[in-house]
Amino acid sequence: MYVELTKETGWVGAIDWNVRDFHGYETRRGSTYNAYLVQGEKSALIDTVKSRFADTLLANVGEVSDPDDIDYVVANHGEPDHSGALPEVLEATGATLITNEKALGTLEGYYDTSGWQVEFVGTGDTLDLGGSSLSFVQTPMVHWPDSMVTYCLETKILFSNDAFGQHLASSGRFDDETELPVVMDEAKTYYANIVMLYGRTIAKALEAVGDLEIEMIAPSHGIIWRSEIPTILGAYEDWVRCRPVAKVLVIYESMWRSTELMAREIVEGAMRDGVEVRLFDVTRAGRTALATEMLDAAAVAFGSPTLNMTMMPEIAGLLTYLKGLAPKHKAGLAFGSCGWAPAGQRELQERLEEMEIEVLREPLSAQWRPDNEVLGQCREAGRLLADYAENAAAEGHLCEP
Repeated sequence: MYVELTKETGWVGAIDWNVRDFHGYETRRGSTYNAYLVQGEKSALIDTVKSRFADTLLANVGEVSDPDDIDYVVANHGEPDHSGALPEVLEATGATLITNEKALGTLEGYYDTSGWQVEFVGTGDTLDLGGSSLSFVQTPMVHWPDSMVTYCLETKILFSNDAFGQHLASSGRFDDETELPVVMDEAKTYYANIVMLYGRTIAKALEAVGDLEIEMIAPSHGIIWRSEIPTILGAYEDWVRCRPVAKVLVIYESMWRSTELMAREIVEGAMRDGVEVRLFDVTRAGRTALATEMLDAAAVAFGSPTLNMTMMPEIAGLLTYLKGLAPKHKAGLAFGSCGWAPAGQRELQERLEEMEIEVLREPLSAQWRPDNEVLGQCREAGRLLADYAENAAAEGHLCEP
């Protein structure tokens, strides 16, 4: 299916309704692989699709143009969800590949590029299609070293690569054809699980394209922004600045419910007007959702009993995942039960320190079942978390742009 964006430009990508995992990221609503055809006297295809959708891409192009008429293929990024169909497309069209040197290095790692016609571009370079002109801005580490974006000078469309995307399969191609709360939920999930680590470089990229007049943002995944551009730009401004809200998370794994009892008392202590408090059993809440919750939470408590002198495996896996995403400007504490030694709680605190989460108190530990004294300490720990969350939201502990 070809979907017109403007008279000169159309979406020719693919919808992946059934994908549910994207290298560890739970894609509960599927995804899309967006490719765009820009036509002037010459034609350019901006990005391709996952390899198994190559025929879909070529069929979509064929609705408005013979694929042989494609003169250029722009590769904004070399990862296979963007470039998987590239070998087949180049063979079918004989087009020249437009990319940057780092992206070609990525592509050479996946494909046999011998025989490809390649032209390199960098920030400020322009490709004249005759009636349509494409300019390029390199955006390294948003979210790969090879990343760049493409901008059409005439239509004012920003082809934004992985920025502003969502893993979201939908029948509508635009933000005003899809429920905005759903789109924003998936945009937040995408940011938290794909690009949170690169907030500073994303801020630089936003600055680099900040002077462009943008009528439409066409990302590599999800819907295209045309009506809610200020909404998504405002959200990204909050996310890249690590703007916290007054939110406390209590995330735990339990064995015989002792750690669960402690978690529930921490929640009781944290609950007050103006503070959102959320409780999660890590064995029931996926890490994709928990990373999204971490994005704007001000404070978090992680709980685990001691198992074989370490923490439980699901909470350990979550912390490994979160460490890679590097959430910023958080405070927290460790808690849990033990039989002989509080080794699990000590290891939890070590992980918090490694993640540069401000530790608000020493690990809170209960031997066997928590008694009333320990439960009282848990409620006090909850109040400590809520105090921090309120102050952080009020003061706006922000990352430097």
